[in-house]
Amino acid sequence: MIGRVALRRRFSMLYLRLYRGAQDARAKTFSLAAGGAFASFGRKSVIVPPVRLAGERRIAIGEGVYVGAASWLQALGEGDRPAIEIGNGTSIAGNCVISAAESVRLGNRVLLARGIYISDHIHAYDDTTRAVIDQGIAKVAPVEIGDGVWLGENVVVAPGVTIGKGAVVGGNAVVVDDIPAHSLAVGVPARVIRTFAAAPGLVSLPTTAVTHQ
Repeated sequence: MIGRVALRRRFSMLYLRLYRGAQDARAKTFSLAAGGAFASFGRKSVIVPPVRLAGERRIAIGEGVYVGAASWLQALGEGDRPAIEIGNGTSIAGNCVISAAESVRLGNRVLLARGIYISDHIHAYDDTTRAVIDQGIAKVAPVEIGDGVWLGENVVVAPGVTIGKGAVVGGNAVVVDDIPAHSLAVGVPARVIRTFAAAPGLVSLPTTAVTHQ
């Protein structure tokens, strides 16, 4: 005879299985229905709603990409050339913002934790007679994030930054300067504290204890 606790456990496991299945089906249905509006939308890519989208015809998404719920993908301006490019196998955990007026490019198999903000522009603010919201954008400069990069939770990537292949940026860092390939960077502003693979022109730095996402 099945006890009450065991019966409840079985029911809960079945319920969660059905819940996850329904969530997966919803995300796949949304992606299939919305994918044709993008500049390109690769096979087996999934965007999980709710999601905020703007300028999707200037957003190119590769194959096997995952974009978690509550993210915001925004391509500003007109034109046919993609302003946002997301490479094959890239995973965006959710609650992330990627905004581009000119170019934000994520390479293949990039890993973004939650709460990340990446933009190739800032709000203009020099005109003291107008509110910032009314001044448009400024300092537009392309952002490049290389293959295999991992950005920890709540990282901010500023305009004009290049993050090299395989680099890791610790949680809550603000990246305002380029990060070399195969480096670990932390802090505000982010600074390199370690390199962990041989690369031309790089010198391995002493390991420093650090907590990162």
